[in-house]
Amino acid sequence: MKLRYLFAGVLLCGATAVASAQNLGEQELAQLKGSFVKDAHTTAVQNILLGDANIKNKTKDLSKVQEVDHFFKYRADVKGITNQLQSGRCWMFTSMNALRPTAQKKYDYSKFDFSHNYNYFWDILEKSNLYLENIIRTAGKEITDQEVVWYLQSPVGDGGVWNLFHNIGEKYGVVPKEVMPETVHSNNTGQMTGVINRRLKKAGWDIRQVYEQKTANIKKNNKKAQEELAAALKAAKMEALEDVYRILVLCLGEPPVEFTWKYKNNKGEVVSVTSTPQEFYKGLIPDNYNTQTYIMIMNDPTREYYKVYDIANYRNTIEGVNWVYLNLPNEEIKEAALKSIKANEPLYASCDVGKESDTKAGVCNPGMYDYESLLGIDLSMDKKARILTRYSGSSHAMLLMACDTDENDKPVKWQFENSWGAGSGHNGYLTFTDKWFDEFMFRIVINKKYLSEKAVEAAQQTPVTLPAWDYMW
Repeated sequence: MKLRYLFAGVLLCGATAVASAQNLGEQELAQLKGSFVKDAHTTAVQNILLGDANIKNKTKDLSKVQEVDHFFKYRADVKGITNQLQSGRCWMFTSMNALRPTAQKKYDYSKFDFSHNYNYFWDILEKSNLYLENIIRTAGKEITDQEVVWYLQSPVGDGGVWNLFHNIGEKYGVVPKEVMPETVHSNNTGQMTGVINRRLKKAGWDIRQVYEQKTANIKKNNKKAQEELAAALKAAKMEALEDVYRILVLCLGEPPVEFTWKYKNNKGEVVSVTSTPQEFYKGLIPDNYNTQTYIMIMNDPTREYYKVYDIANYRNTIEGVNWVYLNLPNEEIKEAALKSIKANEPLYASCDVGKESDTKAGVCNPGMYDYESLLGIDLSMDKKARILTRYSGSSHAMLLMACDTDENDKPVKWQFENSWGAGSGHNGYLTFTDKWFDEFMFRIVINKKYLSEKAVEAAQQTPVTLPAWDYMW
C-alpha cells in the first residue's frame, strides 16, 4: 500500500509541475489543421516531397557551394590521402597524418604511411583491459547504477581522440604499413568488435557474479579472503583478455616486436630499416611530444572559457592520460591554429562534419541546406543549444592544414585533410568557411607555444572532472 500511495504522490507532484499538460483534443487538432494553409507554394512542395524521399537534396543552396574555392594563402606541407574505410579510426588516422610528413621526409619516401592496423590492435586490447578493470572497480555497485550501466552497455569501440593515440604510441610505438598491413577486419571493424563486445559483456557478468559470491564470505579485515577475491577477479579478467587477444590475432594478425622494413625511396634506391616499434616512434615524434607541450583546446560554449576539463575514464590504457581539454573562445583558437599552420605544423582537429556540408563537393558552409524555406519552419539554434539538445557534437577527426585570409590576414576559410580516400570531397580534402568554423568546429591539438599568454596560464589549472557519460563525449 505504501508504494501505491508514493506513486500517487509522484503523479500529483507531476501534475502540479505541469498543470497545463493535456491530450490533443478537438480544439488543439482544429488549431493544427487550421495552421496548414494549402496555397500554390505549399501544394508544389507537397507534390515534390510526396514523390521523393530525399528532403536534404531539395534544400541545397548551390550558391553556398559555388562561393567557396579551394585556393589557400597558407598551407602546411602534407601529401597523400588516406582511407579509414568502414572503421571508426578517424582519430588514429588524423594523429598519424600529422606525423606522416616527418616520416616521408626522413625516409625520403613520399608514399610512406603508418600501419593503422598495428595501433588498432593494441588500442582494442587496452580498451578491453580498462573496461574489465572498471567492471571490477564497480562490482560492488548495483547493476542499475549509472556508472555500471555506462560501462556494460558498450565495452569497447573504434572511437577516440588524440590522447588515445598518444597513450598507445608511447607504450607500443608505431610501424610502417608494410610491416603490419591492413586486413579486411581492420578496414571493416563491425563484426569483429561485435564479437569482442559480446565476450566482454559475458566477462562483466561473470566478474560481478564472482564478486557477489566471494564477498558474501568476507568478514571485516579478513586479509586472506580479500586476497582470494582479488585473485579470482584477476583470473576472470585474464581469461577474458586471452579470448580478446585470440580474436584480435585471428582477425588482425600478430603485432611485431622487432621488424625489418624494406622499401624503394624517391631516388629508386632499396633501403632496409631494422627497428622496434618503440624506437621507430621515438624517431618520428616532435620534441616534447607529450601532454604538457601538446594540449587539446576546445570550443564548448556550454561551459566557462579559460577552464580545463577532464572526461573521467576517457582513455585506453590504465596508466595513460585521460581526455583533457582547455576551453577557449573561437577567436583564440583560430589565432593559435593560424600560427601553427604558418609554421608548417598541421593540427589534429575534430568537428561535426555531417552538418551543413557537401562532402561530395568538399565544401562546408552554414546555410547550405535551407530546410526552413522549403518546409516553412523555424530550425534556428545557436551552438550552445545544439550541443545541449544533442543535435550537434564532434563526430569526426581530420587534419587541419590550410587557411586563407583576407587583406587584414583574418581567416575567411580553412581546409581539412580527410581520411575517406581521394574520391571523397575535393580530391580528399574538405574546405570550410570561417563561419562554419564558428558553428561546427570543436577541438584541436596544438603546441601550446602558439597559444596566448592567458591561455597558457589557464592550461595550468587543476581540471574540472566531468563524468564518463558527459555530453561532450
